[in-house]
Amino acid sequence: METLEKIFAAKLLKVKAIKLQPTNPFTWASGWKSPFYCDNRKTLSYPDLRSFVKIEISRLVAENFADADAVAGVATGAIPQGALVADALNLPFVYVRSKPKDHGLENLIEGELRPGMKVVVIEDLISTGGSSLKAVEAIRKNGCEVLGMVAAYTYGFDVARKAFEEANVQLITLTNYEAVVSEAVRIGYIKPEEVDLLNDWRKDPANWNG
Repeated sequence: METLEKIFAAKLLKVKAIKLQPTNPFTWASGWKSPFYCDNRKTLSYPDLRSFVKIEISRLVAENFADADAVAGVATGAIPQGALVADALNLPFVYVRSKPKDHGLENLIEGELRPGMKVVVIEDLISTGGSSLKAVEAIRKNGCEVLGMVAAYTYGFDVARKAFEEANVQLITLTNYEAVVSEAVRIGYIKPEEVDLLNDWRKDPANWNG
C-alpha cells in the first residue's frame, strides 16, 4: 500500500522539485554543501499538483488541528500554500515575515491576528527549523496559540527535531527524506549504493564535504 509520503515524493521527483546529485553537490544559501535540493515552489506551476498539496495539507490541518481559528504561512515559500489552505478551510490567513518591514507599519505579521486566536502554521520546507520557529515565536508574541505546523517536506535533521521539541511545536509533513530517497532508488533516479553517501550527509550536513 502506497503512503501519502511516497505518493507525494514521487510527484516531487517527477516535476524535478527535488533534485539529488550525490556526485555533484549543490551549495545552499547557508554555505552548506548538499547532494540534495528541494524547491516545493515548483509545485505551484502544475495545477493538479498544486491542488494535491492544497487538499492534503487542508486534510491534515482538519484532522489534527480542527479548532484552528487562522492559518499562517511562513514567508516567502509557504505564502501561496498557506493562502490556498486557508481558502479551502474558510479560515483567516496571515503570513509571517523573516524580519519586520523596514518601512510603513514595519509589520512582522501581515494580516490580522487577534490575541487569543488558535493558529496553525504552514511551511513548505523544514531544514534546520530556525526560520519556521521564528514565525511561531512571532505568533506567540502576538498573544496567539500555535496549535502546530504542517509542512510539505522535511529533511529530518536532528537539529530540527530537537528544536521543534524544545519549542513544543507539533510538526506534521506530507513527505520526508526517507520517502524521497526510497522512491528515488525505486525509479532508478539514484543508485542503491549512493544512499550511504546521502545518509552520511544528513547525519552532519554542516560539515559534509562530499
